[in-house]
Amino acid sequence: MLGTNLEHLEQKEDAETLVNGSENVMISCGRMGPMCIPVYAAMEDLEKEYPHIKLVDMDFDIPAASFIKSLPECSSFMGLPFTVYFKNGKVVEATSSIQSKEQIKEILDHKFN
Repeated sequence: MLGTNLEHLEQKEDAETLVNGSENVMISCGRMGPMCIPVYAAMEDLEKEYPHIKLVDMDFDIPAASFIKSLPECSSFMGLPFTVYFKNGKVVEATSSIQSKEQIKEILDHKFN
């Protein structure tokens, strides 16, 4: 489990249920590495600002991460974390590697408002 204050997804079924049962979801799938930690920190800061979006994390090294890793939108990604934005069960954006809080806000504002 990742050392964040975000909700953790640990089972593929939980990820599928969340994505299919929620209008707006952001999942960041990674490790506790230097490219991932800033993304998690930004997500923690943004949770209160975006209550209409579920911001969650997933450990890249667990079997459930196949849910994210197998998405066509992530097929060319090389850097962690893989961050995927879902609207009504569909991928509307996907990024890899470090993202600043401002970059994340831009995606959230554009895709979910």
